[in-house]
Amino acid sequence: MKHFAFLSLIIALVFSTGAFAQENPKREFRGAWIQTVFQSEYATMTPEEMKADFIRKLDFLQSCGINAIIFQVRPEADAWYASRIEPWSRFLTGKQGVAPEPYWDPMEFLIRECHWRNMEFHAWLNPFRAGTSGTANLADSHVYYQHPEWFVTYGRQLLFDPGIPACREYICRVVRDIVRRYDVDAIHMDDYFYPYPVDGKPFPDNNSFREYGLTAGYKPNERDNWRRENVNELIRSLQKTIKDEKPWVRFGISPFGIYRNQSSDPDGSRTNGLQNYDNLYADVTLWTRKGWIDYCAPQIYWEIGHKAADYLTLLHWWDKHPGKAHLYIGQDVKRTMNAGDLTRKMATARQARHVSGNCFWPANEILFNTGGFADSLREHYHQAPALIPAYTRLHDSSPRKICNLKKERTRQGYTLRWMTRGDREDPRNAQYFVIYRFAPGERVDLDDPTRIIGITRYTECYIPASLGKYRYVITAVDRYHNESKGQSIKIKTR
Repeated sequence: MKHFAFLSLIIALVFSTGAFAQENPKREFRGAWIQTVFQSEYATMTPEEMKADFIRKLDFLQSCGINAIIFQVRPEADAWYASRIEPWSRFLTGKQGVAPEPYWDPMEFLIRECHWRNMEFHAWLNPFRAGTSGTANLADSHVYYQHPEWFVTYGRQLLFDPGIPACREYICRVVRDIVRRYDVDAIHMDDYFYPYPVDGKPFPDNNSFREYGLTAGYKPNERDNWRRENVNELIRSLQKTIKDEKPWVRFGISPFGIYRNQSSDPDGSRTNGLQNYDNLYADVTLWTRKGWIDYCAPQIYWEIGHKAADYLTLLHWWDKHPGKAHLYIGQDVKRTMNAGDLTRKMATARQARHVSGNCFWPANEILFNTGGFADSLREHYHQAPALIPAYTRLHDSSPRKICNLKKERTRQGYTLRWMTRGDREDPRNAQYFVIYRFAPGERVDLDDPTRIIGITRYTECYIPASLGKYRYVITAVDRYHNESKGQSIKIKTR
């Protein structure tokens, strides 16, 4: 069986002990961004070739310890899935609005493959971007042709106007459709809210400010506050949309790495660069304080010692302003390896009080093993597996532990089988299982990730005969990543 072969591979891994256990935390978000915008190679592949390519990528990323895939499913108000609202992406098929042939649903496929590997799938959407080259590549079914009054052109980009309430309602409708119909673990948005400034040109929202800003009581010199409130309203509405559909689906934001400089705000960072609050109108710390987002992954892509935006300065700043959200650090793989910063960056992130993981940009640089990055993850930083940090703010009770744990002798070893308590459709009950192994006389320590030899969504696993005498402890983990107490069994295989 497919999952037996997979578990046999995982269960055979043996991890070292000692100081290593302290270096590799048991709970750590280890994400990787897979972008689709401007990735032209997919459109040249058949569906079978693309499936094989995704399987290759997921297998490699899993071998590097990655436990969450952040996949760009909506780069231009289009879809890498069977949307009922927006057209198929041109980056998937070569022409926007043209369905894959033979027909398949990439997001459905990727969710299934990620979950089989016990990796999370985060659906990454660009909320306001509708076209990277104006209207040049839009299908007739694109929302622009239904509501051209919703859009503005800025630079080369076609954008939803964030100041129009109907635009925000439409984006919530798109997210609701995804969350309702697909088994995603999270909805993810990056740093594109109001666009990055273009050559000092003002954003062309005079019409919407006149219609919605001035009539709401904003004064002409308060347009910046109005813009921030437009984005705030989108974030609030998205959070409600997601939780109304599925309370366990998380909402994550990966903002630009600088919130505010000290020159703008005494509480800002000692940096000198573009600012979320002032330039992109993204009041990120408000969202984390209010609990409107579940995790924040600031893109701290700069080098250690960068004159305008030092990595260490920014990491410590975000660590002091976590709010109620989980804090993960967005890491640029190529820049990190070119600067020789990997060791210090990983160590500093793990030492920070509120940081509980990293997200690596882009996944391709891991797949290329840029500067030996993948080797470093496998051989050191991710040598032991890690569970996603528990979202106790959403649900803080552990699932019931497994029951009826039994061993069955086979010609090659043993098969362990168990049962769960409660309906697995309920996100508060067991969703996946962690298998630990301990030598005779060794203290059972479920906080030691080096003792994890398997993580599976199945209620069985295979123990090879060559392993010898051990105690196995199995725990259950719910959709919020809360872990149960363990159930143990002893096996002597030789």
